[in-house]
Amino acid sequence: MTASLADWKGVPAPTTTLLEGRFIRLEKLDPARHGDQLFNALEGPGADPKLWNYLPYGPFPERSVFNDWLNNHAAQTDPYFFSVIDRATGQVQGILSLMSIVPAQGRIEIGHVTFGAPMQRSPKSTEAVYLLARHAFELGYRRLEWKCNNGNARSKYAAERLGFSFEGVFRQHMVVKGENRDTAWYSILDGEWPAIAAGFERWLSDDNQAPDGQVKGLVECRS
Repeated sequence: MTASLADWKGVPAPTTTLLEGRFIRLEKLDPARHGDQLFNALEGPGADPKLWNYLPYGPFPERSVFNDWLNNHAAQTDPYFFSVIDRATGQVQGILSLMSIVPAQGRIEIGHVTFGAPMQRSPKSTEAVYLLARHAFELGYRRLEWKCNNGNARSKYAAERLGFSFEGVFRQHMVVKGENRDTAWYSILDGEWPAIAAGFERWLSDDNQAPDGQVKGLVECRS
């Protein structure tokens, strides 16, 4: 049953600078501390050649342009960016954000997910999303969104395996890099989160996770 909203007052905007996990920690993006390792993870040898295909920016062959991009991200509060640090190595391996933040309505999105090759298909990528989702619902948000280019099969698969429910496609939603973007929309609601969170937590506490980062049992928790 949906709780009464008669006394709804809204929720705070995110301000945390650190979220700790088992495999990774999320730190508020700091270009001075994170920039070198982020550039190596996203643009260096071994970087994913498909990383920028569906993002509205990148690639960044010139470091100065990359620095401008990072500084712009770090200065904003929406999107609110985090760097992803591997706890085992201390290396910065990706970034992602909370965005489209509407505290008055309790609506927030996870986006700008940009993970280097060492994070992809691993527990680290799953935990990064889990930590932001958990933080959003702990703040009292009612709705967590995930949006992506409808042609981005990897992002759509990630949303579904992470427990987001597909809501539909906004046709001709944007023009990105000179091409049409139809946007697929997904969400998790606060009432759905406890079951989905339990799936995350069981999987992240298991020493025998599937090597591709699959969150087994999580999709079955979706309502």
